[in-house]
Amino acid sequence: VLQSSSSLKASYEDWLVNYGLSVSPFHMRWQTALFNRQFYNWGRWKPRFLYLWFSMGMVFGIVAMFGSVILLGKTLIQTLAQMLTEAPTAQNDRMLQVVVSVLKSSSEGCELMLTIFLMRYSILKSSHVPGVNLPVSQLSYFFSAILISGVIHEVGHGVAAIREQVRFNGFGIFIFIVYPGAFVDLFTTHLQLISPVQQLRIFCAGVWHNFVLGVVSFMVLFLLPAILFPFYYTGVGALVTEVAEDSPANGPRGLFVGDIVTSLQDCPIYGVEDWNSCLGDISQKSQIGYCINAATLQQLSFPARVYRRLDGTVECCSNNSLTDICFSYSTNLDSHRYACLPARKVIEASKVCRTNADCQKDFVPSFCVTPSLENQTRLIRVKHPPHMDMLFVGHPTHLQYTVSLSSFVPRHNFLSIDLPVVIETFCKYLISLSGALAVINAVPCFALDGQWILNSFLEATLSSLIVEKQNRELVGFLILLAGSTLLAANVALGLWMVTAR
Repeated sequence: VLQSSSSLKASYEDWLVNYGLSVSPFHMRWQTALFNRQFYNWGRWKPRFLYLWFSMGMVFGIVAMFGSVILLGKTLIQTLAQMLTEAPTAQNDRMLQVVVSVLKSSSEGCELMLTIFLMRYSILKSSHVPGVNLPVSQLSYFFSAILISGVIHEVGHGVAAIREQVRFNGFGIFIFIVYPGAFVDLFTTHLQLISPVQQLRIFCAGVWHNFVLGVVSFMVLFLLPAILFPFYYTGVGALVTEVAEDSPANGPRGLFVGDIVTSLQDCPIYGVEDWNSCLGDISQKSQIGYCINAATLQQLSFPARVYRRLDGTVECCSNNSLTDICFSYSTNLDSHRYACLPARKVIEASKVCRTNADCQKDFVPSFCVTPSLENQTRLIRVKHPPHMDMLFVGHPTHLQYTVSLSSFVPRHNFLSIDLPVVIETFCKYLISLSGALAVINAVPCFALDGQWILNSFLEATLSSLIVEKQNRELVGFLILLAGSTLLAANVALGLWMVTAR
C-alpha cells in the first residue's frame, strides 16, 4: 500500500534503507553493520586456535556431507517400507521429525515448503512427548531454538570468513511467514579468490557450529542434576508440575501441583523417566491383582448381576457406582468367579499378586482378585505421600498425557518448580534442531550449504584428476541433482505419511 502511494513511496523506501529493512509479502528482513566490529574481533582472536577450530569444522563438514546422504537414503528406504504397512509406527514418527521438522535452507523457496510442512505436522500432532511432536504450548521453545541455531550457524560462517580474509558486509535476521532465521553478507569476489580449502573452512563452519551447539546442549542436559544440585534434588520421585483440567487425575482425591509420585502399582518412581517407563509396562502387561483373604472377600462382596460387555469382558457392578469395581478370582472349584467390591478397601494395605499362590501366608485362605475391566483399561494405584493413594481407572496413556512432571524437587519453597523443566525442554529442542540442522544442511543439495561444500571439495580433490573445470562442474551438478532429489523425496514422502494416514 505504501509503495503504491506516490506521496509516501519515496519516504517509505528511504526509511527502510536507513534501518536496513526489507519488507515483502510473507517476508521481513533486517540487515545491519552494527555487529561488524564484534565479528572482526572474533575473527582475529587467537588466529592459530581459530585455524585449528575451523579445520576441525572442515573435516566434520565433509564427513557430515557423506553421512547425511547415507542417513537420508536409509530414511527414504524406511519410509517406503513403512508405506507398505498398515499404519506408521512411533519409530517412523521420530524419523520424520528428524528429517523434516528441522530442515533449514538459505533459499526462501525451500523455507516456504518446510514451513508449510512444519505447520501441518504440528497441527496433526497433539500429544506431549518431547522430541516427537510439537504441542502448541512448546512453539516458543521451537522457534527460539530455530532462531538461536540459525544465529550460531551464521556466526560460524562470518567468523570463518574474516579468519580467511574475506570481507564481511553485515549480519541480519529474517522472518519468513513464521519461520525465523539469520544470514551473513559476505563479499562474493573475495570468496572466489581464496583457495578451495579456505572456502571449505568457511562453508563448513555453519554446520560445525550447529554440531558444537548440539553437543554443548547435550552436556548441559546430562549434567543438569549436578548443575542444579544446590537448589534442586533428584531421585526421590516425580514432582507434579501441572494437571490438565480434563485429566482423570484431577479431583479431590487426585494429584495436585507439588505432589511427589513415588510409585505406580508395585513400580517405584524416582523420576520422570520411571513414570513413563512404568506406565508403558502397565499398559503392555495384564492387569495386576490384589490379595484378599476369604473372610474379607465374603464380607465386602454382595450379590450382583453378571453380564458381558461387547468386548467379551465381564461386568458385575451397577453402572451408577463410582467406588465399586468388578473383580474376578478363581477357587479350586470354580475358575471364574466375580465379585463387586469397594475398590479402595480391597487395594489399601493389600499385596499385589498374579495368582493365588502369591497370596498364601500363615495358612490363611486368600485369593488374588483382579479388576475385570474393559480391554486396555487399567486400575492403577498411584502413591504420592503423605496424601491418600490415588486410584486411577482408565487407559494409562490418558494419565501420561494429562499430568506433567519433573524429576527436580526444589530444596526451598521460593524456588520455581518449572525452571528445571524449561531448561530441560529447551536443551532438548536445541539438541534436536541444531544437531539435525548440522546434518541436513550438509546434504549436497541446491541452495543448501552442502552445495558449496561439495563444489569446494571437488575443486580441492579432483583438480588434478579432472583437469577441465567444466567437467568438474558437470560432476558436481549431477551429484547435487541426486542429493536434491533424495532430500525432496524424503520431504514429499514425509508429508504423505503424516497427512494421508
